[in-house]
Amino acid sequence: MILEHRTYTFKPGTVDKWMKKYEAEGLPIQKRHLNRFVGLYVSEIGVLHTTVLMWAYDSLADREARRQAMYADPDWQSFIAEIWALDAILQQDVMIMNPAPYSPPV
Repeated sequence: MILEHRTYTFKPGTVDKWMKKYEAEGLPIQKRHLNRFVGLYVSEIGVLHTTVLMWAYDSLADREARRQAMYADPDWQSFIAEIWALDAILQQDVMIMNPAPYSPPV
């Protein structure tokens, strides 16, 4: 298993609008295609205007196949075009994490 850890940094004042749109439109599309939704977290202390989104996959190949299918989905293409048009995201960082042998399964 691998964990995809995505950090998004937003312009101040745009996180709530993005989160509402993501919950209503983006997350349902991703749940159709991606494997296990681990969660979406919002910064409260520290680097503000930041979210962390996590998905678990069986392997890198599993992740690649699932994301390719999602990218080909017209619903996703429409959603992501609208997200970029919001001009809210300042930075996006993606890490692929391998669990330690004693980590609990996700």
